[in-house]
Formats: sequence, C-alpha cells, structure tokens
Amino acid sequence: MPDPSKGCVVVTGASRGIGAAIATALSAKGFRVACLSRSGTLPETGAALQARMFPLACDITAPESIRAAFRALSEVCSEPIVGLVNNAGLHLQGKSASFPVSDYERVMTTNATSVLAVSQVAYPLLATTGDALIVNIGSFFDKLGVKGNVAYCASKAAVGAITRCLAVEWAADGIQVLNVAPGYVETDLNREEMTQGPLHAFLQKRIPTGGPGTADDVAQLVATLFLLPGRFLTGETLYIDGGQGMAL
Repeated sequence: MPDPSKGCVVVTGASRGIGAAIATALSAKGFRVACLSRSGTLPETGAALQARMFPLACDITAPESIRAAFRALSEVCSEPIVGLVNNAGLHLQGKSASFPVSDYERVMTTNATSVLAVSQVAYPLLATTGDALIVNIGSFFDKLGVKGNVAYCASKAAVGAITRCLAVEWAADGIQVLNVAPGYVETDLNREEMTQGPLHAFLQKRIPTGGPGTADDVAQLVATLFLLPGRFLTGETLYIDGGQGMAL
C-alpha cells in the first residue's frame, strides 16, 4: 500500500466544490496536496489539513500557465509527485440547434483538452515514481443524451476516452489512470437548486438511493483509490451516481 506521507497529489480546480473536497480528503489521508485553481487559494478547511496543502494559481486552459504551475510545484514540494486529479471543469448548456460553437469549444477545452494537457506536463514527474495514479473526474452524462447538454455530454465522454488511451499507453511507466464519473452531486455551488424546487423533487424520485450525493462522497472514493494496493485496475470509468444511470 502506498505511503501517503511520502507523496504529493496535484488537484486541479481545488479551491471549491468537489475539487476542494477531494483535496481535503487527500490531506486527511496524509498526502501533501498541490491545490491548483484560477484563484490560487486553498479550500476552506481546518488548519491542520491546510498545513499539508499549498496553493498554486493555474489556468488549466492555458498551456504556459500549466507549465508555470508545475515549475513552481517543483520548487515548493520536496515529496515525489505520486498522483494527479483532473477535476477542474465547466458546465454551459443550451439548445443544440443554436448553441454557439465558441461555447462548445470552451467547454471541450476546459473539460477534456485540459485533462490531456495537464497530464502531459505531469507525466515525466509521475513516471519517475514507477507507482502513480491519475484520476480524471468525468460525469455519468458521458453515457446519456441530455437535452441542452451537447457540449457537456461530449466533453465528459471524451474524458472517458482520454482515460482509456492514457491507461494503456502509460501502464508500462507504472501510471494507473481512472475516470470517476459522478451523477448529481450537491456542492456549495448548487445547494439551493439541489435542496428545493422541481429538481430536488425529481432527483428524490429518480435516484434509487433517494437523492443527490455529496462532494464528500466523491472525495472519499478518490482518496481511497490512492490507497489501493496493486496496479491492475486501470482505464476504467467508476460511476458514483446512486444508481441513477442504470435505473429504469
């Protein structure tokens, strides 16, 4: 089993939402956590957990910003980079017949292209450990046809494909790659619509477990993956959606 006290995990989009929960959970397991975000701020959590985190400003849609963040990372962190969580994302929606192509490209760049771009920069660091893990945060929308969500669905399907390709190419370097695909998850960003109104009522009926998950549900799964022994699990998409994606 990996020793979390001897490694650092990089998390993108770590300042809030699911990314902040993931960074917090990894810190609680003993990892050092590099928290990348546009704001360059740490998640709001306890001082003891923040002590194992350090913030880095990074625009994951800008290649030079990614490279600069990893250069800064090498200067402030002495532990080996044992993992990467590609979490940062964007959700824009609209009718497919009129959805601006520029918005489609923006979603694809943020949600899918950045997964490859950040992984490419991280690759040399991960490969040197011989035992590293990349977790991409997808969505159960990757297998659904959702009205008004052509860009988001396409981008998350691409995340699954990128995961599979990197997994088979980088296995010889000791790098596992997995895709964690949440369903509806309540965060500080969407709490109002998730806990009241028509969406809340719909999800209580539609999700077999009785409603949306929490950011901590996703975070605990991701953190656990970093502690699993062995390298045989790779390239797979792990759905965490309360059974909604399979329910009739």
